[in-house]
Amino acid sequence: MISSLFLSATNHLLSQAGWARQRLQPHAGRTARLVLSPVAEIDFSVTNEGQLAEWSGEEAPEVSLRLAVADLPRLLVDGLETAMRHVRIEGNAELAEALGFVFRHLRWDAEEDLARLFGDIAAHRLVEGGRKVVDEGRRSLERASGNVAEYLTEESTLLVPRKALPAFAEEVVALRDAVARLDKRVARLEKRR
Repeated sequence: MISSLFLSATNHLLSQAGWARQRLQPHAGRTARLVLSPVAEIDFSVTNEGQLAEWSGEEAPEVSLRLAVADLPRLLVDGLETAMRHVRIEGNAELAEALGFVFRHLRWDAEEDLARLFGDIAAHRLVEGGRKVVDEGRRSLERASGNVAEYLTEESTLLVPRKALPAFAEEVVALRDAVARLDKRVARLEKRR
C-alpha cells in the first residue's frame, strides 16, 4: 500500500514536471530502493517515459535511498529539499545523483490540480489561503515554543537560561573538583585505619 501510494504520488508530480522526466529518462530500466526505516522498503525502476514503476527482482537494486520515518514530518513542514538532506543515498552515482536532484526539486503544483476541480480563480484563492494558514500556524508554533522556553528558564527554572550556562559550568567543575578532593581524603583515612 505504501509502495503504490508513493509511486502514484511521485508519478503525479513527475507528470507535472517535464524537466524531471527528461532527467530520469536516460536511466530507464535502472532500479532503486527507498527504505523508510523501520517501516517499509519500496522497490522501483525508471520507465522509458521518465516515470517510476513498481519493481521486484532477485538482484539488489542499483541505488538505495534511506530515510528514517522520524524525518518524514519534515517533508510536510520544510519540503522535500530539507528532508532530502537527511536521506542517505548509496549505489550507482549517476542514478543516485539524478534521483537526488529530482526529489530535491520536485514540487507539487497544487493550484494546477485544484484548478481542474474548482476553476482558476478559486484554485488561486484556495492556495493563497492555505499558504496564509500554514504561515500563521508556523508563526504561532514559534511564539508558543518561545513562550514555553521562557517559562521553563525564567519562571520555573527547570532549564538553565543560556546566559547562566557559563557560571553553571564553572560551579559544576568546582563541585567535581571538590568531590575528587573529598574522595582522596576518604581514601587516605581508610588507609590509616
